[in-house]
Amino acid sequence: MRHKVYTREHILKAAYELIEKDGFSNFTARNVAAQMGVSTQPIYLEFENMEDLKQSLIKTIFDDLTTKVFSVEHTGDKLIDISINYIDFAQNNPRLFMAMYLDEKGGGRTMYDLSYQFFKETILQQEEYKDLTEGYIEALFHGTWIPITGLATLMISKVIIPTRQQIIAIIEQSVNAVLESNYEDNSLNEEKK
Repeated sequence: MRHKVYTREHILKAAYELIEKDGFSNFTARNVAAQMGVSTQPIYLEFENMEDLKQSLIKTIFDDLTTKVFSVEHTGDKLIDISINYIDFAQNNPRLFMAMYLDEKGGGRTMYDLSYQFFKETILQQEEYKDLTEGYIEALFHGTWIPITGLATLMISKVIIPTRQQIIAIIEQSVNAVLESNYEDNSLNEEKK
């Protein structure tokens, strides 16, 4: 009996290398297999289909980001630190950032949902945010997510090159605007009934 030569981890590593280089536009079983130098058979032995591989890859990358990137402390304010780390990730890994957060064929909604959950769990650990309602947490997420994604994208394309202090000031202004408002329902994703 032959033993497995290519494990789930081998396939995820090859898939990661492929999207890091080309994004999700060429994310096919054939291209992942070519990255590994094998046929597509090992992929379909380990994963139900390409969507299963894609979702497993997105979750693996996000888990890696939360432990190695998004948890780095800069200021002591978890909300600001997450924002800085998100921008730093974009600057240090622009293709992967675009594939995971901006590419319509990429991480999209899954990355949004995972990012929101991580954001919520992280900021609730901090004293000044621990008693916020779900509406304010969501408002804070959108109030920082939108500007930092814009900043990260503009910085990648070299349109703007703000200093770290300017980035922190923008984040603080966004946070303060949300906290000072009486806005309780920031559900950008709920369908209107």
